[in-house]
Amino acid sequence: MKIWAEHPARGEVEAVVRGCFSLLWAGRSPEAEQLIDHHPVRHVLKSLWAGSVEAGADENEASGSPAADEWEKDLSWLGELGLADFHWGHTGSNLYVEITYRAQVIEVALGFRVRPTDAGWVLT
Repeated sequence: MKIWAEHPARGEVEAVVRGCFSLLWAGRSPEAEQLIDHHPVRHVLKSLWAGSVEAGADENEASGSPAADEWEKDLSWLGELGLADFHWGHTGSNLYVEITYRAQVIEVALGFRVRPTDAGWVLT
């Protein structure tokens, strides 16, 4: 997990989030889990699936999307996700990032918090 000695700058935090999601999009979940103080990543992936592929399939049943129970077996759908805007709270410790599916912002956004620990500052 990434640990900072001092409260990190916004750009540093956003770089870790981007790195984490780059690993997820590449199907490297175990490595992504190592960057952020959050385990397991499975429920995050399930939320992303529900807000993207599954939601799109509901709108268009003929889309050819994999069945809902297939989301873990074939992670190719992750390649159609992206990060949109980062939004920071007034304290500088809370943020959320909008997610895109096929270049459209979806209703799922992921929240993070920079928090102090005995070892230093971490992203959760």
